This record gives sequence, structure tokens and C-alpha cells, in this order.
Amino acid sequence: QVQVVESGGGVVQPGGSLTLSCAASGRIFSIYAMGWYRQVAGQRDLVAEITEFGTTNYADSVKGRFIISRDKQKNEAYLQMNNLRPEDTALYRCNVLGGDQDLRDFRSWGQGTQVTVSS
Repeated sequence: QVQVVESGGGVVQPGGSLTLSCAASGRIFSIYAMGWYRQVAGQRDLVAEITEFGTTNYADSVKGRFIISRDKQKNEAYLQMNNLRPEDTALYRCNVLGGDQDLRDFRSWGQGTQVTVSS
């Protein structure tokens, strides 16, 4: 079983910055990719993802403002969010795709961390 925990959310003014963290733990053998999604009114959209090779992918709405990174040794991923806008307000959830110690693939979600951008 793999657990995923997010942290770092909060309330910030437009133009401000936040950095989110995602930590995966449990019977992990290998992580293929880690991604950040945001959820508003039940709709969940990809924000950014990073593969085991360091390849990144971003939603068009956050390109140039958000940066995803990863610490492979710690099984952690981070989302640096700059120049935040009110439309970035959402529940941010981390998704981890990998293989466990029984060599079975897994896909695990965290509960999320709330980001609110408001003046």
C-alpha cells in the first residue's frame, strides 16, 4: 500500500507564490511519474507532471508560472507556484504512479491541499 500526503496550501494574494509538497511512502519499489492535479466543483484537471526521467508536462494555463520538481531519493515532488491568479484557486491533489515491492503497478492519490488566491 502506498500513501500520498500533500502540504503547503494556504491563502495568498493575487501575484503571490506558494510551494506545494507531495510525499509518497509505503511499499514503493519505483515511481514512474508524479503529478499535480487541481479539483474545482468535482472537475479534476492536470496541472503538471514529472516522469522518472525528469520529463515535465504543464497545463497551458500554468506554463511560465508553475514549476514541478522531484526528489527521487525522498519520493517527493514539489510544485512552485508563482504569480498566482484567482482562477488558480482549487484543491490540489498529488498523484503517484509506480511499482510496489511485489512488482505490481499502483496509482495512488493524496487527499489534497487547498489553495485560495484572493485579495
